[in-house]
Amino acid sequence: MSVMRPLIAALLLLAAACGAHAQLSIEITGAGAQRIPVAIAPLAGEGALLDGGNAAISAIVRADLERSGLFRAVDVPRLIPQPTESSTVNYAEWRSRLADALVLGSVSGRPDGRFEVRFRLYDVVKQAALGGVAYTLTREQVRATAHRIADYVYEKLTGEKGVFSTRIAYVVKRGERFELQIADADGANEQAMLVSNEPIISPVWSPDGRRIAYVSFQNKKPIVYVQDVQVPKQRIVANFKGSNSAPAWSPDGARLAVALTRDGSSQLYLIDPDGGNLRRLTNSFAIDTEPFFSPDGRWIYFTSDRGGSPQIYRMPSTGGEAQRVTFEGGYNVSPRVSPDGRSLAYVTRNGGRFQVALLDLGTRQSLVLTDSDLDESPSFAPNGRQILLATILNGRGVLTAVSSDGRVKQRLTLSAGDVREPSWGPLIP
Repeated sequence: MSVMRPLIAALLLLAAACGAHAQLSIEITGAGAQRIPVAIAPLAGEGALLDGGNAAISAIVRADLERSGLFRAVDVPRLIPQPTESSTVNYAEWRSRLADALVLGSVSGRPDGRFEVRFRLYDVVKQAALGGVAYTLTREQVRATAHRIADYVYEKLTGEKGVFSTRIAYVVKRGERFELQIADADGANEQAMLVSNEPIISPVWSPDGRRIAYVSFQNKKPIVYVQDVQVPKQRIVANFKGSNSAPAWSPDGARLAVALTRDGSSQLYLIDPDGGNLRRLTNSFAIDTEPFFSPDGRWIYFTSDRGGSPQIYRMPSTGGEAQRVTFEGGYNVSPRVSPDGRSLAYVTRNGGRFQVALLDLGTRQSLVLTDSDLDESPSFAPNGRQILLATILNGRGVLTAVSSDGRVKQRLTLSAGDVREPSWGPLIP
């Protein structure tokens, strides 16, 4: 049981070291072996949306696709006149520029003061249009619209859902102040959801993306709260004797799994988001913590030292016998199941370094994905393609993202200070 206490203490200390207030910047440090070359021409008329510090829609789409590691942007010369979605496409010309796909579009003003963006996606190799969409927007919706376009292109070319329109949550610290921040998946449009002089840890999005559960020490002890993303009002979920920690949403959003010490050592419980219907799940003499539901809701994965060292187990979400999941190494914690239920991301101690690994739940094969020294809080993108995590770099906390095959790596940093405790939000219809 004592081996788990350093884990819990380390998590609290890491949370207490967070920091800074600035937009996250992203640096891609790796790329996929085969990237789709795509040409994204400047949208005709998109200059009308640049007021207010907006970036060009085409530039945002290009950055989104390149950040995925699956696409390579082809240089596009400034063409006069600029081609639009209704232009006749010279496929041979774009093929000579080594583009496999092409995005053309335009922006036009509307009488009501809003704008209309139209675009079409073309398969240059097959010389065929793959589809297009029109969106109505204001200047304040430029980034959101660009992310939707990038999602459309990503899905058409890969067959998978894009996640550029999703959001992330994380904790930063400015001076003595902690902030629970939410931002677009590319780090833009950040806003503080909660500000406190005490640590905030373990934020996790509800399945509908409308609420975040987290742990705050604002009352000098760890208490689990739920807060609506749009309304700055906290609701206490778990404030029992001792520690209240590690909230995890059920896939339907109807319940939370939490770790409580109300009856002695840390054990797992189920509770409603309004704090009602508390029910104990585990009854061990060990420390059971860090619950996480499988996507189908049948299982709860969790960390326990019941076998002598911290390992990952799973049990039926209705309660019952626990089964050990990890066997390699003497320290495996922080389980996160992939959206398709086939893989498990977790933090493993690997030669004295704490790194994120991925376990194939079918073949039982594991792969260490990161090469850093102190990783924490892995969180899958909703399409399962990437894993967001926090790590220590040059003495401060940064967020990094790694693809599920370990090939594509990104670094998300603030201009100053530390950032920790990331959580990737769900797809929003």
